[in-house]
Amino acid sequence: MIADKWADYEIIATGGGEKLEKWGDVVLLRPDPQVIWPAAFDLSSYKGLCAKYTRSSSGGGSWERLKKIPDEWTVGYKDYKFSLKLMGFKHVGLFPEQASNWDLISGLIKNAGRQVNVLNLFAYTGGASVAAAMAGAKVTHVDAAKGMVERAGLNAKLSNIPNDKIRYIVDDCAKFVTREIKRGVRYDAVIMDPPSFGRGAGGEVWRLEDNLYSLVKLCSSVLADNPLFFLINSYTTGLQSTALENVLSLGLGDKISGKGKVEGYEVCLSTGEGIPLPCGYSAMYK
Repeated sequence: MIADKWADYEIIATGGGEKLEKWGDVVLLRPDPQVIWPAAFDLSSYKGLCAKYTRSSSGGGSWERLKKIPDEWTVGYKDYKFSLKLMGFKHVGLFPEQASNWDLISGLIKNAGRQVNVLNLFAYTGGASVAAAMAGAKVTHVDAAKGMVERAGLNAKLSNIPNDKIRYIVDDCAKFVTREIKRGVRYDAVIMDPPSFGRGAGGEVWRLEDNLYSLVKLCSSVLADNPLFFLINSYTTGLQSTALENVLSLGLGDKISGKGKVEGYEVCLSTGEGIPLPCGYSAMYK
């Protein structure tokens, strides 16, 4: 699935482990491990380049501003608005390749013919929450990072989403789901974008390969009897879409048996070279 309907975002060129991107009026150069081909020109010499992110040999990295740009700026996708800023670990607060999934879940919600309640786990700055709410769903947005949840609220406000459409929760996702199950709360759809690795407040270690199946199995108990969809996104190197597909099929089990299908796929962006740039994997039950 190629997210090629952007007006405010484009990849100008790729090569040498980097991608040259334009976010609105701001041009950035960021590392990308999937870009294993040479560049047609020196990307860092691009005349309009505003900032570039350089990795450190000791780990991490830093931004270098080459032109004066706002501390924050806004880009749009269709009717959605998002606030961006230069953040740690080369991020800007949005994953543009997910626009394909936003379109997909928006269509499912609009065509559901009923009120849809969506649970968005590891929800980051809320791209999927905005898409689901704009399509008419009521969304519960959960992330353990307070700063990212606050940015999600800002994005919803920029997109003119009413306050009662999205409920924001700062919490550990598995613990929150466990409490929702005990409370008897059920959701028509679940979205999750879990990290490859993480540590909880109590020192708990999260590894996607070790914990994803158990989390999906847990979430099956918070799904309504006739679920609309279940979407997993992953950026973990080496974890293929078929593995995600298998986790969904096995983890949801009887909840989806005979009701729909599970499909895994790669999410990509179009590039200035006319080739797709692979960005991650998704799997969806619908």
